[in-house]
Amino acid sequence: MNTMDTARLLPWTGPDGKPCFLLSDGTGCVSRIADRMEAEQLGSAAELIDEARRLLGERSWTPGELHLLAVELTAALVHVHRVAESRGARLTEAGREAPDADEAPDSDGDGPRLPAEAFG
Repeated sequence: MNTMDTARLLPWTGPDGKPCFLLSDGTGCVSRIADRMEAEQLGSAAELIDEARRLLGERSWTPGELHLLAVELTAALVHVHRVAESRGARLTEAGREAPDADEAPDSDGDGPRLPAEAFG
């Protein structure tokens, strides 16, 4: 293994559900496929955020619509979390320090919000 090779968490799991890693310098075919897949996953998550905002903004959803939205948002969040873990690990390995959890900025609360009626 070349000293420039790093372990990259790939944006998919193996048949047994375990994480897949690639030892590479980041320039090979599998790295390019992983880059494209990460971009597609992030793009799908952005589209789903727009759909969630639309659905929640209408305030006339059915329980089935909310359930489906929760399932899809959960799947997207799993993908986005994996991309963040992978990219964060590569930044750390590249010699940059990852921020401590204690130093993370406070949330400013600008995320989507459910109306009070959603809670019964």
